[in-house]
Amino acid sequence: MKVILPVAGKGTRLRPHTHTKAKSLVHVAGKTVLEHIINRLAPLNVSEYLFITDENGQQIEDFMARKFPELKCRYFVQQQRLGPAHAVALAAPAVAADEDLLVVFNDTIFVTDLSAIPELCAGADGLIYSKEVEDYQRFGVNVVQDGRIVDMVEKPDTPVSRLAQVGLYYLKDGRSFIDYIEQTVAAGETVKGEYYLPAVFMRMIAAGLTLRAPEIDAWLDCGKPETLLETNRFLLQGRHHIHGEVENTVLIEPVHLEQGASVKDSVIGPNVSIAAGSRIEKSIISDSIINGEGRVMNMNLEKSLLGDAVVLTGSPRRMNIGDHSIIEMDQ
Repeated sequence: MKVILPVAGKGTRLRPHTHTKAKSLVHVAGKTVLEHIINRLAPLNVSEYLFITDENGQQIEDFMARKFPELKCRYFVQQQRLGPAHAVALAAPAVAADEDLLVVFNDTIFVTDLSAIPELCAGADGLIYSKEVEDYQRFGVNVVQDGRIVDMVEKPDTPVSRLAQVGLYYLKDGRSFIDYIEQTVAAGETVKGEYYLPAVFMRMIAAGLTLRAPEIDAWLDCGKPETLLETNRFLLQGRHHIHGEVENTVLIEPVHLEQGASVKDSVIGPNVSIAAGSRIEKSIISDSIINGEGRVMNMNLEKSLLGDAVVLTGSPRRMNIGDHSIIEMDQ
């Protein structure tokens, strides 16, 4: 199996945190989003990871070489922003005939048993992983009859289905899937000038292929600051890891304190992750993510997201601060 990871995109919903880094390298619960995803692919026999990158591609390459040097990776740059289907098709040179594919988009951390793919896909050609949601109007949904997808509707007005597509796709014949994308592009089937995968899947269904919609256990959105904090809370459940230095501090579980971080004279938690190199003093912090090399002093923070190398001193606030910021506030 090969895995395609489209990691291009500006990550505008996560600004200012994506001004200086790829959105998949934003931290949550002590790891980058990309690291969470790669760890979840461990049960699979992956021969090669195919990354679709943009101008931040070198950051992705450096991270993978440092964190996962044992994995075989190849990188393709999406020069034109022509949509997700176009991005996936860029990996075509690396996909051989009859080679199966898993496509994983990086706004989402998923919880599901990928080792069940052979059983789930028996007698079918692919899997469009889904999750039942209440706010179906926000998503593209799968319409299922007799265990197979018969239609896909983008942001339906009526509840034709509540099975939202989560950005995780398995194709038994990867080369054929790429061919269907290329047919869609040649036909000019765009939405606002971009190529999307539902048009490709509908073309496959019309040709008689069978696609199923297995439901994942959890769908953890990392695309916006507020959902990133929700994901942080979810991933920290049952994980209270203190690897850094703690002095005269109350820790309210769960807290993830990385090695190289220090906390002094503070109250930390619940649901707080603090990255390596950060120093927290005389502060009260809950439901927050503090990225690396930051300094927080005399602060009361709740539901806050601080980027790398932030210096923050002052009085209680709710903050959303990008990398390398320096904030000073009077008491």
